[in-house]
Amino acid sequence: MIQTYHNYDLSAMNTMALNSCADTAIVVHDEAALPSIRPTGRWFVLAGGSNVLLPSVLNATVILPRMLGKHILSENDDEILLEVKAGENWHDLVSHCALQGWYGIENLALIPGLAGAAPVQNIGAYGVQLEDVLVCVKVYDWENSQFLTLSREECQFSYRHSIFKEQPNRYLITAITLRLHKTATRIQSNYGDLHNQALTLATAAGRDDIHAIDIYHAVIAIRQSKLPDPAILPNCGSFFQNPIISHGQFQQLICQYPTMPHYPINDALVKLPAGWLIEQAGLKGGGITPILTHTKQALVLTNHAPQSATQHDIAITQNHIIVSVQQKFGITLVREPVWVNADGSYQ
Repeated sequence: MIQTYHNYDLSAMNTMALNSCADTAIVVHDEAALPSIRPTGRWFVLAGGSNVLLPSVLNATVILPRMLGKHILSENDDEILLEVKAGENWHDLVSHCALQGWYGIENLALIPGLAGAAPVQNIGAYGVQLEDVLVCVKVYDWENSQFLTLSREECQFSYRHSIFKEQPNRYLITAITLRLHKTATRIQSNYGDLHNQALTLATAAGRDDIHAIDIYHAVIAIRQSKLPDPAILPNCGSFFQNPIISHGQFQQLICQYPTMPHYPINDALVKLPAGWLIEQAGLKGGGITPILTHTKQALVLTNHAPQSATQHDIAITQNHIIVSVQQKFGITLVREPVWVNADGSYQ
């Protein structure tokens, strides 16, 4: 089943609340209808609108995947394979799995958006990325007019990247399959203060060991203490990727900034928190009106003129931050949200 609309207002369909209107929008409730869709010109898939920056006028066909459902493909004493349709709310899925005692995605709680968008960005938080639990992705290949199943390897995941960003107009994700575990030995809590918060929750529940539900609640508490609710203060989450630098460059910086937080990736590379760099550049709570960094987390850009602010406003503050951090640390920050052009292409 599909529904088609024209001159479709997208202002309430992106969490940054940017003013935007699309030529045509097609809502898809059943993937079986996809072969019947013949978008003319450019087309663009919009899921939950949590990681995109939309233009005021989108001269393209916007496809809104709203396929729902999740079911167990296989299960044993140790693990479970769960297939999730693209239109399922991501946080609701995380909540469901944590309550079931299925481990693997509890660190990704409270990330806004839909399940089908998760592989595009290879979403991650608190030491876990989607690729850690993803088995495969079901897609409709527009180029060859056929349904395919792509393995995790075929998705070509890297940090905040995938084949879906590399070939943006080729695939529409219809479902994802996750491998989740039933034992607490698979939890990831060694990130920041996550372990201490989760252990406190476990102790309060009368347990000595940490369960998925403890990580889940701890992540929510941490995120809510630092990040604004998009429904109250429009934002699209983390705006910049955490930069990964060489060990040599890190050694130079740590001499100048001995308290700089850092996360070694291997012997050659180190990841730095972009929010800390922005804050040290004096931009926490700053920017250029109406787009300002959040007062509690400098990594988040917030929109103080919802429904009227545009991409141009975003660009001004974005560039101001990039230049400021570059001048102070010699590091060039990279935007995380997808920038959608007026013709539906994106970068």
